[in-house]
Amino acid sequence: MPRERLDQPRELKRSLRPHYDPEDFGRLSERIARFLGTARFIVYMTVFVLCWVLWNILAPDGLRFDPYPFIFLTLMLSLQASYAAPLILLAQNRQADRDRIQSEQDRQAQEASQAELEFITREIAGLRLAVGEVATRDFIRSEFQQVKAPQ
Repeated sequence: MPRERLDQPRELKRSLRPHYDPEDFGRLSERIARFLGTARFIVYMTVFVLCWVLWNILAPDGLRFDPYPFIFLTLMLSLQASYAAPLILLAQNRQADRDRIQSEQDRQAQEASQAELEFITREIAGLRLAVGEVATRDFIRSEFQQVKAPQ
């Protein structure tokens, strides 16, 4: 078996598996999940089911494609649900990942703010101590008066 060289790119291999970008697929699943959670989707789905049922009840016998127990409609709704559930879960997982990252960033920012606050507090305490040791104007006057008085 020939050894792979690290200084040369690999040869492209053909694959029969379809290639997809997981990030693009995740964004698509989020858009679908967002749409499935709207009143608009419920209205569209209700209109679709009503049209389906009315057509298969009221249309002439030769034009009906799914008679009364509406087995094909049940199959279509089951298929839609079987795709919707994993897409919604994928969107929720992506949101949980984003929330986890945001929480970590918030924690780091809070730690930095806490460290800065502690530094500023120490600086203020140091300034207070330094100001306490500074000679005041009144103290200097009294010292000058004592120095001038003995003469």
